[in-house]
Amino acid sequence: MSAPSNSALARLRLPAALALPAWLKAVPWVAALATYFFAPQYAPLLTQIFIMILFAMSLDLLVGYTGIVSLGHAALFGTGAYLAGILCLRGLTDPLASALVAMAVAAAVGFAFGSLMLRTKGLAFLMLSVSSAMLLYEIANKATAITGGDDGLQGIAFSRVLGIWEFDFEGTIAFFYSLAILFLAFAFMQRLVNSPFGWSLRGIRENDLRMKAIGCQIYRRRLTAYTIAAALAGLAGALQAQCTGFVALNSLSFELSGAVLIMLIVGGSGRLYGPFFGVPIYMIAQDYLAKNDPTNWFLWQGVILLALVFFARGGLLGLAERGFLRGFGKGTE
Repeated sequence: MSAPSNSALARLRLPAALALPAWLKAVPWVAALATYFFAPQYAPLLTQIFIMILFAMSLDLLVGYTGIVSLGHAALFGTGAYLAGILCLRGLTDPLASALVAMAVAAAVGFAFGSLMLRTKGLAFLMLSVSSAMLLYEIANKATAITGGDDGLQGIAFSRVLGIWEFDFEGTIAFFYSLAILFLAFAFMQRLVNSPFGWSLRGIRENDLRMKAIGCQIYRRRLTAYTIAAALAGLAGALQAQCTGFVALNSLSFELSGAVLIMLIVGGSGRLYGPFFGVPIYMIAQDYLAKNDPTNWFLWQGVILLALVFFARGGLLGLAERGFLRGFGKGTE
């Protein structure tokens, strides 16, 4: 069957999110730069937030746009992190080159796993996604000579970015490097989700039977989306290794997969700017509550999620759209 036309996709009448005004779209970028210049001591924290935003964006392509819920996305993040670290220890210290290789290998791993897992749906897929992450976790844990096992991968030192800027102790270069990568990835995602391919993913999310009826190859498009998400997750993992100089075993853990899914839900899935709000709010709240009430942190996490489910459908960004942005009309992000 031929690919569905734009008019066929339009007839699906998919629900559109309210368009954010330009000034609100600029807030995350301006806030990041302002925080660095007025409070440079938070540069390392901001760098971690940028990396997790990129990681959450990759998951959003699956959850928010394609309707594929995964609890093993850390398998792809950890693949990128470990590969970048191992390559660095073997002599490939250029950060951009190692990031590109990590993306390619993570995409290949995602393609291999996805070609098998995407033949299933629902609970079966969910369990397979968890199993894939657990499999890679155990491999990394047992391959101590290569990965460092429980101790993680240590002694990583990357060379200068573009041969000019050296990663410094204060985290200045890591801050701007990760912010630049995030901006490029965001620009790519924006074009992707607003392309005919992106709209076909929305159609698959809403009604895959109808999409199949108009000629859309469901499996192939899901697999393509899964592979692209894997590449972006691998890029986030590579950034983590480069900016911290260390790869921990929990970069492949189920806990990380669950945490990034929660971050996405907090901000709002299916919205490009959802991770920009959900990730910093989650990470700052986690840091604050873990310091002030460490024994009940998971309790507060559960309370926050219940509040979002009952009172903020679509996450915080969805709540803001419904409550404050109706005057800006409807459109797409």
